Amino acid sequence: MTLSPTARWTTGWLLAAAWALSFPLFSALAPHRLWGWCAAAGYLGAAAATAVGRRRAALAAALLGAVAVPLLWLVLTGQGQSEVTVIERSGRLLLDSGRLYVDRPAHVEEYTPYLPGMALLGVPRALLGGDGSGDGWVVRLLGDARIWCAAALFGCLWAARRLLGGGPGGGRGGGRGDGPGRLLPVLVASPVVALPLTVSGVDLPLAGLCCLALAAAASGRPVLTGAALAGACALKWTALPAVAVAVALLAVLRGGRPAVRCALVAAGGTALLVLPAALLQPAELWRQVFAFPTGRAPVPTPASSPLPGRLLTELGPWGWYLAMGLLLSGGLAVGLSLLARPPRTVVAAADRLALGLTLAFLMAPAGRFGYLALPVLLAVWARSVTVPGVSRVVTGSFRLRPSDGGRPTARNERPGGHFA
Repeated sequence: MTLSPTARWTTGWLLAAAWALSFPLFSALAPHRLWGWCAAAGYLGAAAATAVGRRRAALAAALLGAVAVPLLWLVLTGQGQSEVTVIERSGRLLLDSGRLYVDRPAHVEEYTPYLPGMALLGVPRALLGGDGSGDGWVVRLLGDARIWCAAALFGCLWAARRLLGGGPGGGRGGGRGDGPGRLLPVLVASPVVALPLTVSGVDLPLAGLCCLALAAAASGRPVLTGAALAGACALKWTALPAVAVAVALLAVLRGGRPAVRCALVAAGGTALLVLPAALLQPAELWRQVFAFPTGRAPVPTPASSPLPGRLLTELGPWGWYLAMGLLLSGGLAVGLSLLARPPRTVVAAADRLALGLTLAFLMAPAGRFGYLALPVLLAVWARSVTVPGVSRVVTGSFRLRPSDGGRPTARNERPGGHFA
């Protein structure tokens, strides 16, 4: 039996509501519980509106309940995960002393497990001069790192859609029905984006830059691709798989020279952003950015979800080495797959990157279930900027359609194959 679109959307909103309700029941974090109550109400409202045929009202209810209300409440009351404070502290240290990391941190709150680029998102709070205690609502709103993380994500997604030919009306394919243009706001309203956006925001800039890099690679812009990759790699070292995927996509669509140019821009830009901190605080950068997230720092990381890599480390020192071996083996396997069968479309590239990140998060010695939201976001985003049945050729400014029998619709261009 095939469900109607209305039934599918209603079921999806109900499942999202059930997922949101699990946070007030099981989470020990107050921001998560608040988000769960607000989001569940929004998703239930979306399900009811969908059932009576009000699709736009459903989306508005979901965005209001899962994003707008909890985000504004947490920002204006100064609540959130510790990551928000860490980013804002880095921005303050950067402006005050040019340093990013607390020397010899003794407590987990003093660790900054991010590369220097993340500190830029904490600079607005430092510039506004707020200390988080008696700030006015304007300082709290404009200085909160979550707002700038969200702005980075949405800016990158907007630019990526423009690169891939999405119009102002919501992408190719129109603004009605279940077309790809409709998926992007639904993605924002979904728990995959709404929860991290509301409580921490720390992974959103990385996700946005990865999407922008893949879109730029698919559009044949090596310099822009490299710049986006450099920005991502200056935030977290987990962005490194995106470099391999984007370079492979460029190589298969545009040739070796653009791919090499992209790799050089990415390497040079990353070095420019990271090297000053590495020279100023080499020991702290290693201890806090690399040793701490992998469980090798004096203070244990709070990222301790029972994922396979984490469970292996609990078996002893050899378990840690086994987890790292599996992590590197997974990365090598994905790398070899890029050589054997490089991606030729945005969807294929996003899926390959999502697969690599999923393996990395599962096998890492320390991790959280929330990290898996990034691969899901990548896979859904790629499908939100493509249209079934219409193939945008990424090596030229023309399209191929099934009805054309595979012939280009413009002359003197070679087809590349962006098939949704």
